[in-house]
Amino acid sequence: MTSKTQALPLAAPSVINRSAWPRRLKGLVLPVLILLVLEGVVRVGWLPSYQMPAPSEIAVTLTQLAEGALWKHISASLGRVLLGFAIGASLALVFAAWVGLSREAEAYLEPTFAGLRSIPSLAWVPLLLLWLGIDETSKIVLIAIGAFFPVYLNGVAAIRDIDRKLVEVGQMYGFSRRRLVRRILLPAALPGLFTGLRSGLSLAWMFLVAAELIAATKGLGYLLSDGRETSRPDIVLAAIIVLALLGKVSDGLLAALEKRCLAWRDTFNGQGAQQ
Repeated sequence: MTSKTQALPLAAPSVINRSAWPRRLKGLVLPVLILLVLEGVVRVGWLPSYQMPAPSEIAVTLTQLAEGALWKHISASLGRVLLGFAIGASLALVFAAWVGLSREAEAYLEPTFAGLRSIPSLAWVPLLLLWLGIDETSKIVLIAIGAFFPVYLNGVAAIRDIDRKLVEVGQMYGFSRRRLVRRILLPAALPGLFTGLRSGLSLAWMFLVAAELIAATKGLGYLLSDGRETSRPDIVLAAIIVLALLGKVSDGLLAALEKRCLAWRDTFNGQGAQQ
């Protein structure tokens, strides 16, 4: 009886490790399958290589770019995204808290924000170029605009979706306004805020490409434009792959921060495969 109870704790970690790795590797199945199909289709000749190069050719181009100016383009784009996202998300959180907590602020601000968020990203470009020129400021402002509205919308929705009974309990216990925000409103709104931050970061990468395609001398958007102008689809696809990887990594870091900050939640995480 004693030997059985001692064996259980030793067996548990191995079960966890065996189930975790296959689940993580499942995310690679679809990309690998797509690469293999594309490689075969291009090699057979069903797609012309000047329009759709084989994945192996794109890998060679990526290696050549990595030995040259690729890191310069990555650092330029990454710096613009991080700065623009930080500015846009910070302003969005301030306005979301103001509008979410005040019906009076909503009456003044919401109609204007509703009109501004319907403007396409490319429509901002000529105006920002006229106002701010073609230097870094116009690009960062455009990225900040792209990050602002998802964070703002999700922030307001997160605050307004808080259960009213929680607020009433805090008021019943005599919480001050600051303590009510810190102990009740912020924890309850945090899941929605992280959803907005991740959406805003995704749009920041999209607005980055819009800015760099038009007015840039370095960056991944410039690399896309250069590949188009020189009829090099391998460079275009290599830049797209790098953008996808950077977007995935940045979103993964934000998701890890979300998981850490919301570790106290006991939520439904989906049903696993039956053993």
